[in-house]
Amino acid sequence: MDSLTEFHDQYDTDKSTLTIRGRNFSFFVPKTLDRFLNATDLLNHFPLWAKIWEAAIVLADCLAGMTVDPQKRFLEIGSGLGVAGIVAASFGHRVMMTEYNADALNFARANAQNNRIASTHRLKITSLDWNNPQLQEPFDYIIGSEVIFREQDFQPILALFQTWLKPDGTIILAERVRKTTVEFFRRMGDYFEIHARKKILRSEDGEIRIILCRMRFRDPSAEKIASACNS
Repeated sequence: MDSLTEFHDQYDTDKSTLTIRGRNFSFFVPKTLDRFLNATDLLNHFPLWAKIWEAAIVLADCLAGMTVDPQKRFLEIGSGLGVAGIVAASFGHRVMMTEYNADALNFARANAQNNRIASTHRLKITSLDWNNPQLQEPFDYIIGSEVIFREQDFQPILALFQTWLKPDGTIILAERVRKTTVEFFRRMGDYFEIHARKKILRSEDGEIRIILCRMRFRDPSAEKIASACNS
């Protein structure tokens, strides 16, 4: 999809605005989910990509606070509407945003155009299947938010990490606290050093607890990474 006009011809949207570290962003979101629902299999095909998750905002803020190194490359998995990757690229990081769902990719590309980051060399948006990732070279960072929902995805995600993260690379994940995410990080502890922080977001509706994790290979020969998310 080459233009915002074509995008709006195909989709009914609302717009959501965010401010990250003093910069304003706006994102198109689906007005309704009806056209994206699979009535025969809601559990496995619910359009999780079609919402701006609180964890994506936490990840975006984390990336915006990191020192930019133009030599470092980020791979974002499960980019959804594109919040974290677009914010990161806007702050100067080199990001490849990936999604499997075609509609999600259309929204991510439209949001990149809307935030005037689509045409820069810092951002690429492409399709990626976790079960058969077609990539060219490993990355310095692999990032994601709200990608850990199903236990059946644990092994493909681990394999992706092991294949496409540089030996001295860092994984940064932001996930809402739930049984599945706790179990995922427990299993990842066999392969990675994990440093986790809990973020609590408060609103009139209550509290949302987000785990922000940085993971590095346990390989003792791996170089230590100094990069960290600023508070």
